Amino acid sequence: MTCFTGCMIAQAKGSQKSVYVVLLNPAVAKHPKVLRQNPKRDPSKPCVYVGMTGLTVDQRFTNHRNGHKSSWVVKKYGDRLLPQLYEHLNPMPYEAAVEMEKDLAEDLRNQGYTVTGGH
Repeated sequence: MTCFTGCMIAQAKGSQKSVYVVLLNPAVAKHPKVLRQNPKRDPSKPCVYVGMTGLTVDQRFTNHRNGHKSSWVVKKYGDRLLPQLYEHLNPMPYEAAVEMEKDLAEDLRNQGYTVTGGH
């Protein structure tokens, strides 16, 4: 394998991203900003954060909890990952992940979830 081929393989592997969903403590729904983002929320459905990462999803969640490049809602209210909502989607190229993050957040919000993130 040439250096060029090896670099291309490394770059391709590095371009794989994942979307993820974090279950949040319901107390997050007391924040006016969260309520404004979710006017049609169903209080019986969970509060979640939707994100995207190039790390493993577990490492990204750990980083959130430790305050490293974290979302304030995950750092303060993050309980656990909800792999049943995202595992089947991963991995994917960066461009697809950017769109999937938005689409997943919108889909969950349309189902009544209280959603943060999903830029």
